[in-house]
Amino acid sequence: MANDPRPIDAAAVLDAVRRSPFQKVKVAVADIDGVLRGKYLHRDKFLSAASGSGFGFCSVVLGWDMGDVCYDNCAYTGWHTGYPDANARVDLSTYRTIPWEQGVPFFLGDFVDPAGKPLAQCPRQLLKRVLARAEKAGFIARCGMEFEWFNFQETPATLAAKNGVAPTPLSPGMFGYSLIRMAQNQPFFAAIMDELLAFGIPIEGLHTETGPGVFEAAILYSDALEAADRAVLFKTAVKEIGARFGIMPSFMAKWHAQLPGCSGHVHQSLWDPAGTTNRFHDPADALGMSATYRHYVAGLLRCLPEILPFFAPTVNSYKRLVDGFWAPTKATWGVDNRTVAFRHINGGPKATRMESRIPGSDVNPYLAMAATIGAGLYGIENKLALTDQPITGSAYHAQM
Repeated sequence: MANDPRPIDAAAVLDAVRRSPFQKVKVAVADIDGVLRGKYLHRDKFLSAASGSGFGFCSVVLGWDMGDVCYDNCAYTGWHTGYPDANARVDLSTYRTIPWEQGVPFFLGDFVDPAGKPLAQCPRQLLKRVLARAEKAGFIARCGMEFEWFNFQETPATLAAKNGVAPTPLSPGMFGYSLIRMAQNQPFFAAIMDELLAFGIPIEGLHTETGPGVFEAAILYSDALEAADRAVLFKTAVKEIGARFGIMPSFMAKWHAQLPGCSGHVHQSLWDPAGTTNRFHDPADALGMSATYRHYVAGLLRCLPEILPFFAPTVNSYKRLVDGFWAPTKATWGVDNRTVAFRHINGGPKATRMESRIPGSDVNPYLAMAATIGAGLYGIENKLALTDQPITGSAYHAQM
């Protein structure tokens, strides 16, 4: 059972910042795409913001895409509002120090509205609302994400010189689970494992995947908000570490039509309020699935058309969802079946869980977790029956 770091001793965290040898603190918030947008604050400014007043952050980060192109149909912010500041509140429980910046303090924040209430447009606040709904129903949600991503022998300058076309992969060939490819890139592998652990993002497993220059990492599971924080931080951290080695990681869902895309699978389970009993597991059931779990899966299948944009947020996301390329293409579930949309893993009382296999590596973890947990709760709240039978064999050939 993973231990979530919340709650924390706020006074001790602030004291650690005061004692830091640095006069700066790095802060960040997640935009709609799950991209971290951040800045340095002078330590005094940070301590003032952390007292509860927060700090200003241009609202455009919730009104443009990952390429900084402003939305033309956004009601919350836009040219019609003049792009005022939004108030970001520091979450002291997210305190970390950045190993590759000699230990500079780091914090995540949430957006709040002018009344100090959670801002509806903030992805992290949305996940917190869904988790509060789960808590009210008597559950703690736990999640873990795993990412696949391509690595290229490029820098921003060299890729720009190619007009963003035909990047050079880190290594040729497919070579999933290759120990040789790992050894050839050992310093980068070691930095990911060791520095992310020091950054509070423990990696359960790291290996090469099938595809030129593809890696896959499984992040240790935890309570859902911490899991989403780890996932968002993971992508940024890997890019920052990679730059040190002349490597450009890409979490694009599908960069090449002839190669498999990159996933961002979400593992999830619901536990009792004490965090000791997995409410998905039932040893008396032939598949190890409780009635609660079956309602949850039924909710996922019922809500999938509505929540699909949370799993596949861009046009490129859908190019990954192709038969025969390790991504699901139908609303299906199955037992330890990697061709279905929702994979049941019977891991006993400690590890029985559902894996949502639809999300790509381009996903916003806050939105993906909010969508999958929210849909599962919908199934539980409405006692939806799981009438669809589990798919055996290839889901690509399933008759729907």
